[in-house]
Amino acid sequence: MKNIVVLGGGESGVGAAVLAKQKMFAVFLSDQGKIKPKYKKILQKHSIAFEDEGHTTSEIFKADIVIKSPGIPDDLLLINNLRNQGVEVISEIEFAYRFTDATIIAITGSNGKTTVTKMVYHILEQANLSVAMVGNVGDSFAMHLATQPEVDNYVIEVSSFQLDNCVSFKPHISILTNITPDHLDRYNNNFNLYRKAKFKILQNQGQDDFFIYNEDDLAITEFLPKISTNVQLIPFSKKQLKQNIAAFIEQNTIKINLNQQKTFNMSINNLNVKGTHNAQNAMAASTAARLLKIRKQTIRESMESFRGVEHRLEEVKVLNNVNYINDSKATNINATFYALDSMTKPTVWIVGGVDKGNNYQDLLALVNERVKAIVCLGIDNSKIIDAFGKTVDELVETANMADAVLAAQHFSNAGDTVLLSPACASFDLFENYEDRGRQFKECVRKL
Repeated sequence: MKNIVVLGGGESGVGAAVLAKQKMFAVFLSDQGKIKPKYKKILQKHSIAFEDEGHTTSEIFKADIVIKSPGIPDDLLLINNLRNQGVEVISEIEFAYRFTDATIIAITGSNGKTTVTKMVYHILEQANLSVAMVGNVGDSFAMHLATQPEVDNYVIEVSSFQLDNCVSFKPHISILTNITPDHLDRYNNNFNLYRKAKFKILQNQGQDDFFIYNEDDLAITEFLPKISTNVQLIPFSKKQLKQNIAAFIEQNTIKINLNQQKTFNMSINNLNVKGTHNAQNAMAASTAARLLKIRKQTIRESMESFRGVEHRLEEVKVLNNVNYINDSKATNINATFYALDSMTKPTVWIVGGVDKGNNYQDLLALVNERVKAIVCLGIDNSKIIDAFGKTVDELVETANMADAVLAAQHFSNAGDTVLLSPACASFDLFENYEDRGRQFKECVRKL
């Protein structure tokens, strides 16, 4: 019997442990921090040995395979020592993949991946296909395999951290939405290392598989020729493309050409979610659906009924003719760029958190044009103050969501928008971006 050690007792780690136990491995889970009570209950229910608030290295080094949670850095001394001793270190996504023959549709990117994942899942569900949505949204991939009936199709949102530790993971369809500077603190502030991690999504794909990518993203198109692959490439773009296999927008209409298939047309005016970035997301998702031979009408109806993603430009409330918008999922500069770019009214911007190597200069023109006041929400706001202190008339610092919302209300007038779009991670003041977004909504609804 092989020994499996799982490092990290969160969603993916516990899912991996449960699947490993089900597959008759000897399993031990170890977490440097404190495991949440809900996860301890799951481990106890499945009789899985575990520890928290520290690692017992003598137990960990008994491992034949280590499954590492994505939050644990690759350059940790413990991880390096395990690899030096010949122990295989993989991600939960990689481990789960080894136990299914289902069709995999995998989505990654700096921004938009959750929206595209949910769009693809929504279309497949509306088409009555056997499908589950796993990974960074929904259940962990491993937990779903262990505890739910297996499905024919898995739609998986994967992060660069998960891809870093994939070996054989091979989607039938992969989608890369974009690559912009993010998580650079985990990649030695080297954008190229981060970009390479994203491209690992196609490393095992072959000539019968498909890679759908953003042709408008220079970070993708300049790197793609350096990749040795025979996967079928399908670009999507805001501009008209001449290729036989491509998706693009022409005269406010999404057009998808897939060789011998008739062109698929869909007006972007009929999309339930607005904005150019959502038109691109819909293009990517609809292209995947067409490759799976889903009827055109089903795709159109699905995109017309798709409601968007919580914490992504989510309208919360209109109070005294001020629109409050929750974009807590914007944890990097590019995501916040999309948000500010979609603002059509004077905006009070709530920003801040754990900086991930942000270059705020990229937002300067938009802030100058659209933002009337800035409310900082974080423990260290110095970079934000340095970047925008001379650009806006009003800038204040707050250390909790209630104060941030009250300050934003104070600065806003009828016809304005209050936008929470932090451009930063949330871990200084909140459990995660969902917690941050929910606190924002609760505070707004109490006004």
